[in-house]
Amino acid sequence: MRQKVEIKTLIIDGHHVAGRENETILELALENRIYIPTLCHIEGLSSIGACRLCLVEIKGNSKLIPACMTKIEEGMEVITNSEHIQKYRIKTLELLFSERNHICSVCVSNRHCELQDLAQKLGMSNVSYHYRHPRLYVDSSHERYVLDHNRCILCARCVRACDEIEGAHTLDIMRRGIESRIIVDFNQRWGDSETCTGCGKCVHVCPTGALSDKGSSVSEMQKRREFLPYLQVMRESHNRGF
Repeated sequence: MRQKVEIKTLIIDGHHVAGRENETILELALENRIYIPTLCHIEGLSSIGACRLCLVEIKGNSKLIPACMTKIEEGMEVITNSEHIQKYRIKTLELLFSERNHICSVCVSNRHCELQDLAQKLGMSNVSYHYRHPRLYVDSSHERYVLDHNRCILCARCVRACDEIEGAHTLDIMRRGIESRIIVDFNQRWGDSETCTGCGKCVHVCPTGALSDKGSSVSEMQKRREFLPYLQVMRESHNRGF
């Protein structure tokens, strides 16, 4: 017997909306064409609240909360785009740009980058923090793909796609905070991995130029995401053990 799903009604940016009890604020907002920026979320993969760009205000709560991780509640009143939220999102983007080496003019994903697009959309005109200019490794040992840590924003899309969809769990994250890095297996060269299937899902869910096809030049890397509509079905099948 199919379990009855409870419907909840709430307000998002003054709009009265209704959704299923297991939905998040972000999912319901997207269904109602209410824009909430995000870089780590992608339909079909689990949500982890890594980028903190989808933070919203809830009436009666003094804290900003991640829309991708918060289930809707009856009578909830959500604000997605106040002046306070806008300033927070700009600062978050500035930190992302300052922590690594995002030089758009020489990036393979220039004009095809979600980080770049979001900075333009939200009106980020400059970076007020000191650039760290880390000297990070570029792993080009794989026969088809390149991993450039200088352009990684640690959204973990690649990790989740590899684990939840491909089932290989070749990629993971080591260390903490600003020292975090994407690693292959037990921190070895990508080309030496015995678990990587070479499927390319990690490359094409990456929002920046951190993962790219080998041989791509400046502005040439366009992510091919034709498989994305099937991610949810694949994930559900994986969770059921099929």
